Amino acid sequence: MFDTMTVTKAVGSICAAFLVLLLGKWAAEGLYHVGGHGKHAEQAYSIDTGEEDQGAENVVEEVDFGPIFASASAEDGENLWRACRSCHALEAGKNGTGPYLTGVVGRAKGAAQGYAYSEAMASQEGEWTPENLQLFLENPREYTPGTKMAYNGMRDIEDRANLIAYLATFN
Repeated sequence: MFDTMTVTKAVGSICAAFLVLLLGKWAAEGLYHVGGHGKHAEQAYSIDTGEEDQGAENVVEEVDFGPIFASASAEDGENLWRACRSCHALEAGKNGTGPYLTGVVGRAKGAAQGYAYSEAMASQEGEWTPENLQLFLENPREYTPGTKMAYNGMRDIEDRANLIAYLATFN
């Protein structure tokens, strides 16, 4: 009665049934679970209980860039420059995908000779002060909506200060 083929069929049937149950669970989860998972979960509706969420406010703390830039290291900025040099050059007049960055600190925005700026960048007024550069490097698309720069931004303020200090050595 219990030969090898019978045992193999029984184990195979159990595995197949388990696989069908797992696939059914996965399909049902996809059909009936409308929210995300974990931090992506969405609530369809909320009931006002009269209590306010005390942690609901996102407080963005403004950081003074001056002291951070004063202590910036051009040597550390040289290492950060490696990510920039694929599109930019440090030779005056040598434009690549992006404009040359020689003399960028203190230069008027959209003023690199021979570079075809986007409409958004060409319409910018003012100079590239260290403060303006750090805001641009933090999130280029937010600082100048419509910019051609495809860089997502540099999140660390010390890194931005170090990179700007390095660029300032080429003025």
